Parts: sequence; structure tokens; C-alpha cells
Amino acid sequence: MSKKIEILAPAKNLFQGMAAINAGADAVYMGAHTFGARTNATNSVEDIAEMVRYAHLFKAKVLVTVNTILYDNELENCRQLIWDLYNVGVDALIIQDMGILEMDLPPIVLHASTQANNRDAGHVKFLSDVGIQRVVLARELNLNQIQEIHQASDVSLEFFVTGALCVSFSGNCYMSIANGERSANRGSCAQNCRLPYQLIDGKGTTLIENSHLLSIKDLDLSEELPNLIKAGISSFKIEGRLKDIVYVKNNTSYLRKKLDTFLEAHADQFQKASSGRTFYHFEPELDRSFNRGYTDYFVNQRREKIGSWESPKSKGQYIGKLLEVKANGYRIENYDLLNNGDGLYFINEQGEADGLQVNIIVNELVVPNELKRLLAGTEIYRNLDAEFNQMVENENSAVRKIGVKMRFSETETGFCLHVLDEDGHTSSASLETPKEPAKNAEGLIENIKKNLAKTGNTPFIVDEMALDLSQNWFLPISKINEIRRTALELLVDIRIRDYQRETHQIVKSECPYPVKTLDFTYNVSNKLARAFYKRHGVTDIEKAFELQWDPGKSRVMVTKYCVKYELGKCPRYQRDTMGTKLAEPLTLKHGEVEYKLKFNCKPCEMEIWEKDAEFEILEDEMG
Repeated sequence: MSKKIEILAPAKNLFQGMAAINAGADAVYMGAHTFGARTNATNSVEDIAEMVRYAHLFKAKVLVTVNTILYDNELENCRQLIWDLYNVGVDALIIQDMGILEMDLPPIVLHASTQANNRDAGHVKFLSDVGIQRVVLARELNLNQIQEIHQASDVSLEFFVTGALCVSFSGNCYMSIANGERSANRGSCAQNCRLPYQLIDGKGTTLIENSHLLSIKDLDLSEELPNLIKAGISSFKIEGRLKDIVYVKNNTSYLRKKLDTFLEAHADQFQKASSGRTFYHFEPELDRSFNRGYTDYFVNQRREKIGSWESPKSKGQYIGKLLEVKANGYRIENYDLLNNGDGLYFINEQGEADGLQVNIIVNELVVPNELKRLLAGTEIYRNLDAEFNQMVENENSAVRKIGVKMRFSETETGFCLHVLDEDGHTSSASLETPKEPAKNAEGLIENIKKNLAKTGNTPFIVDEMALDLSQNWFLPISKINEIRRTALELLVDIRIRDYQRETHQIVKSECPYPVKTLDFTYNVSNKLARAFYKRHGVTDIEKAFELQWDPGKSRVMVTKYCVKYELGKCPRYQRDTMGTKLAEPLTLKHGEVEYKLKFNCKPCEMEIWEKDAEFEILEDEMG
């Protein structure tokens, strides 16, 4: 049996979730009204139930994020929520807190969030052994590491392939709470990483005055889908539960087309994870919706600089260079790509991200809402594509249909319409009516076929049609429409009713956890999580950062991203060209807030510490 490959799209709300399904998603993930890692993307259980019904019509799944860490006084409410979600048909939960595995749970499938430190084969195998059915891998992994994890366990693997990147290892960023009591692990990240910083060396010299030194580009692994499948990934995840509908539809559609090309060429090995096919009335292009420029991150090892230092805002699509500034506008390369109302992005003379809006284009001249001083040669990007947005926002820009075969035949007392869909579901509708021979039989059969095929706003499209009639009977169009409508409405109900939800009951075990000691990065914040780890052999458990923060002295982030590498000063990868060594410790400063940087070259990681922290500056490790 061929392996199912899934595109998993974000759903900020019911409307965007349905749009993602229409655009070709095999599954969507969304937050409930609480305990999700995006407090601005919450949904009622009633809306989730409606999302489930719509998704299941297409054999698509609905996953709900219950991926914050929990406090003791929240455990019972969380358990009740999980039962509510199970009872409305949710396919799986995405969780971070291992305390959930200690609860009295329904037989609902559990996925381990990327926040659960899913970076090595031993940890992922443990999660599989305790009943986790899918693991969302850390974004920092490369293809070899993914393959190693896949070979160690048969658990399903999920990987982010487009969207924004957390600069920190997911689940291990404490910048937000250290600066303002907003915990990223509790769904309230303040995005301190997207702020501008000064970079100061160990001698007090300011190396960089004002740049977004922790802001990185967005992820695009669309060209790596075949390699990721080969490495063991079966679910491709799009980041973006806070993004707009244009972003969701554009990203989903783009990946759907890419993946379908691969699946068609490897139909004997892999298959689409849901039903139906999408008809597009726009051409998806990733750079025409929100992006900060793109990177493949570390999937192919460390190769390129990945910082987005100019701005954390959307850069958009490259248009061309500024050729000339005129009295009331600009001459720009490829100006014909632009439209009235577009937003333009560029770096101004001060080295800062800047922008303006196109009012009108007249005689090859781009006339903006405000004429700004720009140098010839400035690279111009479009970060608001007015025409594209309007096209994609249209509900008919991506329409999903399930293929059916129809057979229209006569009975003793009238007629019958039998419908068979692409998944083998059937429905029938009968029409009790006197049979009268048509007075004018010309075109009658074709007219019946034409009206039966008018599936309109239903989720079906007729791929085959057969008529089995003994003679040309007279049939009013209204009766044809009635029998078609009845049969297709029944088929919708049958598909939803017969949807086979996967289930799994967690059974407590005592398989050993890979390590015996847990520091604060394991985010143990409640008694159930503590009991879980103790039962699995852990002897020393530190409290979560949120419960024990030592102001001014804490390590607030660990990241594979490296400021030294971005500066061309990496002793491992750039030692032949790095020139003068940097005086350490390097300090990031934003207003009164300061962080020290520590570089661990052996694991190729950078740590960020609060200003009063004390640590040993490591000598460069070349190994």
C-alpha cells in the first residue's frame, strides 16, 4: 500500500480553515479557546466542530493545538477541553506538556509539538514508545538527521516547510517572559527577536548601530519535498496561524501543485492524504504574499547567511532596480509588473527598511503616494500586491471538488439517479413521476446529461455520466435538478458519517527516558508532568523557567543561528576569511535591555544570556 503524504495548513479561524481545505490542504491545525500557543488565534469548540465536518467531507483531518505548558490549576480544564474536542470529532491534538499523557484521556491521537525538544532519534523514539503517533521535528534538523530519526522509529514525522522561523529552538525561548512576563510557552510571545539591536564588542565598541540582529528570513523548502519524503517526512507543515487568508491560500496552493507533481510521478509509492482535486483561478507564487525573503535554513547544512537584519516586516516580491527619479515619480525596472495600490519596499539611504504606495502608473512612470529621495540602483520589492490579493481573496479562486460517476435510469414508477464517488461511497435518489414520451426528442438526452452535471456549489464534479433509458421520456428540468440535488446532499451526509477517524488510547508504560536529569528547558510546570518523567526513570527535575526565573542572570535562548557567521567571523566555516577576531563577549542592546552572546562552536550553537549572567568565554573549537 502506498504511503500517504500530507500538506498541513494553518487555520486562524473557521473561515481560513475552510479556505485552506479548498486550496488543497490534506489537514488543518487550529487553536481552541485556550491552551494553544497563539493566544490571538483561538476558536470555540462549536467552530472546531464545523471545521471537522467540512474537512471530513474531503477525508481531510483537523488537528487542534493544546501546546502550551500547563499549571496545576489548569489541568482539569485542559482534560475537559480534550474530551470536548474528541467528542466533536477532532482527529488529533498537538501537545507540548507531557502531563497530558498522565490524564484520563479519550482514545484521541496525540502529536508531539515542535516545542517538545524533538531533535534527536532517542527522544523521538521515546515519544513513540509512550504512545505519541506523530512528532513535529525541530526546524533546525538537516536531511541526514531526519533520516536517522526516521530509521530509529516508525512514528509519523512532520516538518515545517514554509513560513516564519523562530530564531530559537522551539520551546526553549525565554526572552519574552524575561522582559515582560509574557511566556512564549504559554502562547504569548512578544517577539523580542524581531526588535532592532546594537551590537557591542567586549571592549565597548559599537560594531553595528541599529539592526534587527536576531530577525531571520522565512522558510521555503518547497524544492526539497522529494528529499524530505525520502528522508522520512510524511506531513509538510505551513507556519502561519496568525497570517491572513491570502498567505494561507497562496502557500497551500503552491505546495499542493508542487507535491501533486511528485505524487503523480511516484503513484506506486505515495498518494495524496485526502480526497478531491482543486481548481485554481490564480497562479500561486510564494513571494507574492507575506515573506521576509527565503532560506532553506539548515536542511542542507549551514550554507548561507539567513539573517533579515533590515526589517522584520514583509519584503515581498523583487520587482527590479530604480532607474531614475523624476519630478513626480520613479522609473523602475519591470514597472509593468506593478499595479495601482501596490505597496513597495526598499532600503533607504540610511540603510533602513522603507516603503510607499503606488498611486498610479502613467507613461511608464510609477507615481507614488509620497515621493521619497532614493538613489538610482535601489532594489525595489512589492510587499503588497493589490491585484493578486483581490484575486486570491475571491472565494472561487480555489475550488475543491470530489469526482463522481452518475447513472440515470428508469424504474417502474419513475426514475433513479445513482451516484458513486471517487472513494467508493454511493447514494441514490428516486423520482416518482408518470413517464411520458417526449414530443420532441431532439437533444433530449444531452439536455438531461447537461442538467445532471450542473453540480454548482456542491463539493462534487461529474467525471462520468451514463443514461439507461428505454426511450426518450419527457422530463422537466426542475425534476432533473431535484433528483440531482437530493442525491448529492445525501452523498455529503454519507461521506461525513462514514469518515474513519483514527484513534489511539494512551497506555501508561515505564520505558526509560533518554536522560536522568532535566533542566528548565524541559518546561516541567505541573505535578502530572513531573509524575510522568519520574515514572520513566528521571531522577532530577528542574522547574520550568516560568516558575523559577532569576532576573538578569538567565540564559534566555539557544539557537543554531549565529551572529558570528552572519558577520563572516565563524571560526569553523569562515576561518580562512574571518580576519580580525571579535573581542568577546558580544552584547546585544535594545534601549535599556542587554543580552550577552555565548558561542558554542562544537555543537554549532549560540546562547543568549541576560546582562548580569556570568559564563566562561569558550575558545574557538574547530572540531
